Order: sequence, then structure tokens, then C-alpha cells
Amino acid sequence: MMGLAPRLALFSMFLPAGPLWADCGGDFTHWRDGVRDQAQEAGIGGTALDLIGAIRWNARVLARDRSQRVFSQDWQTFAERMVNAHRLKAGAARLARLAAVFAQAEQSFGVPGPVIAAFWGLETDYGAVQGDFATLDALATLAHDCRRPDLFRPQLLAALRLVDLGYLKPAELTGAWAGELGQIQLLPADYLAFGADGDGDGRVDLKASAPDSILTGARVLQHLGWRAGEPWLTPVLLPAGLPWEQAGTAGRLPARQWTAWGLRTGAGEPLPADAPPAALLLPMGHKGPAFLAYPNFDCFLAWNRSLVYATTAAYFATRLAGAPPVPPGQPDPGLSFEQVKVLQGRLQARGYDVGAVDGILGARSRDAVRQEQLRRGLPADAWPTPELLLLLGANEIR
Repeated sequence: MMGLAPRLALFSMFLPAGPLWADCGGDFTHWRDGVRDQAQEAGIGGTALDLIGAIRWNARVLARDRSQRVFSQDWQTFAERMVNAHRLKAGAARLARLAAVFAQAEQSFGVPGPVIAAFWGLETDYGAVQGDFATLDALATLAHDCRRPDLFRPQLLAALRLVDLGYLKPAELTGAWAGELGQIQLLPADYLAFGADGDGDGRVDLKASAPDSILTGARVLQHLGWRAGEPWLTPVLLPAGLPWEQAGTAGRLPARQWTAWGLRTGAGEPLPADAPPAALLLPMGHKGPAFLAYPNFDCFLAWNRSLVYATTAAYFATRLAGAPPVPPGQPDPGLSFEQVKVLQGRLQARGYDVGAVDGILGARSRDAVRQEQLRRGLPADAWPTPELLLLLGANEIR
């Protein structure tokens, strides 16, 4: 599922001016009437406008929105489940069968085939599992809810625009619980903004057409800042000691610095001297797997803000490009979902900004862990362990 931040402004060109688009809450039927009025103002008519009266609120959608525990898994657990033998074999087969389309995508947008195929595989198993939620119901439910109406109300209007423009038939408006559509799971505004006709039939069909999906995925990644001809992620071997606080996505250092500190490629060779500046990723701490993440890795994070997902997608792309499995290392035990919530609460009580106490180890929680590790003289690798949780449970603040 694509990260939310890049999508916020894409649909503004289709919206009427004024504050109505952020309205939320209250009686659903009355709220839905307001959506109809706004759609008319935006020039949406015909069949698309008639669909609004049949939109229904969906409790399952809100339940899914409030519980996204899949990203609370540690990286190794998530990656082993997602980058499995079936997806690797199926991805290799599609890269071979659709080689001309992938070559066209790279020529036009600079994005290598394995990167596009990784997202395609993770999002929908190459189009096989696209979701069965009614898209208009899902988007309306999330737009009516007052948690993120500024994101989802424009997406609801964008979905109606897809029908109005003939991109999709009403019966084809099905997908993920958050309104994503098609083989690469784009929100409707992104479908409108970046849809590409890869098979030359004059229609952008991201539900049934693999070529359309491949070229569109490449176009999205180019928009997110993909740098043609550059790497995105590479496994590395770590020395016995390192200033671990330098790890993380916040800053990048030149290859010569990582080399001076003793890093080597996964094959034990010196790092390429001409490689772009890179950040050191330690998704399970300094004893677990390690990667250098280059500027192109930012595109994976822009697609999905979860570091676990982004690192898995980038790693999957390296495997599809022919890289061997990353050595698992011997990471210290991590924390369960409930333990992470306790950790976040204890860090918050000590004045750290951890974001939501939600059991998911996001960027702010990791940063707080790193700061507390530094304060206590522990390896500052941002990986919370039972030892740290125990230390934070002490009554005194040391």
C-alpha cells in the first residue's frame, strides 16, 4: 500500500476552491449529499454522479484503519513471509515474459524492471489479489471519519472522476480497504495523475493490464524522485565496532567514510568508491542484517512510510535483480506488539516524542530508542530489546 504523504496534493487540480472538501462527521446521509453537491461543482456527472446515492458506510473499513499490526512485525519475520520462493519465481517469470515492457518503462522513466516488479508482487501478487472492498464505500467511510478527511474526500471525488472519464466501469470500483485500486494499488488521484497506457489500446486499465500497470508504476517512482542508473539498497558486512548512532535514514555518508569504518559488501569486497552517499540501515539492530540505503531508497519510503515495508520492497527488488539472500545475522531478541506499546509509553513519560503509542516501531520511536541508548552507553542502533525495556521500567530516571 502506497505511503500517504505523496498523494495529498495530486488531485487538487480537479477540486473546486474552498474548504468544503475537508468536511467530515455528522449524519452520513446528509454528509453524502454534500459530496454530491461538490461532485457536481467539480463537473462530475452522468453515471458517476448517480453512484453517490448508493454509497454506504462500512464498519470493516474503519476496523482495518484502526488496526494495522502487520507493520509491527520485525523485519526478518515480515521479509521472509513476503519475499518468498513463490514471489521470487513468479517475479522472474514476469520479468522474462514482459521484458520488452519493462525495458520500455526503464527507457521512459529510468526505473529498473526488478524495482517495479517488487512493488507489483508485494502489493497484489502480480495482479492476482487486488482486494474486494467497494472502493466508493471505503473512501466515503474514511472521508466521513474525521481522522484524515483531507486525504480521503479528494480521493472519493477522484474515484468518481475515473468513472466519469471512462477509465473504469462502476463494477470495477473494487480494491483495498483504503481505496487503492489495481495491480499496483494506487489511490484514485494517483491513477488519474500517473496512469500510463502501456499496451497501446487507448485506455489506462490498471486492473486488467499488466503493461499499463508496469509503466504507471515506473512513472510514479520517477515522480517520487527515482535517479536512473543508481543503486537503491545493498547488503553489507559490519565490523566489530562502529559509531552505531550514525545508522538510520536521517543522514547519508560517502562510501569512503563507511569503508574507513570497516564496512564491506555482502561478498566481503570493498565498497565501490564511486557509489552515491548512503545511509546505514539496521532493521534489527547491529547484530542483525545490515544494508546501505542510497538516495533511491527514499522512493521506497515515499511509496510506503513503514521502514519494515520499504526495506522489504527494496530487498525484494535486489533479489529479483539477482542478488543472493542477505545473511540473517544473530540479532538480539526484539519486542512483541504489546511490549513496544509499553516501551513507547515509558519513553514518552521521559519526554521523548514517539508519535502514537501504537505498538509500531516508527521513525520517531526508533529515534527515541537511539537517544536513550546513547544516554545509557548502549550501542545506539535504534533496536529496542528486552534489556532496554527493563532498564526503562526502573522507577528512577537515570
